[in-house]
Amino acid sequence: MTLEIVTLPCLSDNYAYLAHDPATGATAVVDVPEAAPVLAALRARGWTLSDVLLTHHHDDHVQGLAALLAEAPARVIGAAADAHRLPPLDLAVAEGDTVQVGRARGHVIEVPGHTLGHVAYHFPESGAVFTADSLMALGCGRVFEGTMAQMHASLCKLAALPPETRVFSGHEYTAANALFALTIDPENPRLAARLREIDLARAENRPTVPSTLEEELATNPFLRAHDPAIRARLDLGDAPEAEVFAEIRRRKDRF
Repeated sequence: MTLEIVTLPCLSDNYAYLAHDPATGATAVVDVPEAAPVLAALRARGWTLSDVLLTHHHDDHVQGLAALLAEAPARVIGAAADAHRLPPLDLAVAEGDTVQVGRARGHVIEVPGHTLGHVAYHFPESGAVFTADSLMALGCGRVFEGTMAQMHASLCKLAALPPETRVFSGHEYTAANALFALTIDPENPRLAARLREIDLARAENRPTVPSTLEEELATNPFLRAHDPAIRARLDLGDAPEAEVFAEIRRRKDRF
């Protein structure tokens, strides 16, 4: 069952997403940075909220939930590992669990690194994965709670999804991420072309997400620790991929 997905800009640079099953009328929101844009989008489309999918506990992804539920009661789903610091959950999920939005089935993927309890939701029939602050357009989240090795392993899980999968990430960071990526992978023609597309989209105030996983595999340095040119540029030619990833993440932290 294919979901209709709507990108909702929130706060200064966050995104929430509505995922609607036309067959049943069920509608989920992925993360709630603030309530007003979600409520406005529901009203504009005549949709009724049925589910909330939370990816992680950071305030800029959950702080609008109470206000949203006050006007649009719904089932709240989030990571069992983070139930103690998420808003109250109706369904606590873990790696390998499934979630239903109407007839659409999503798979829970644990992606620790940015936070220890971060999860992503993959809806294979819709060709969509909601990754929030794990895999991002041309980037990945800072490693706040987990280890570099955990974050690298999480990204490897996501990189193994079908390349046509659309990646719905949590922030409009793509332009800044692209400038950093050029310092790591300056000879990549796909990256240069993508930067031009990003500049045009932002000039027209259009979101740069979702991206496709194929685009990320070709241009996102955090998914390219295997690339010989990148490894040579970092003077890490024979290093394990996790070590190359960690060096790229450290450089981004200082960028």
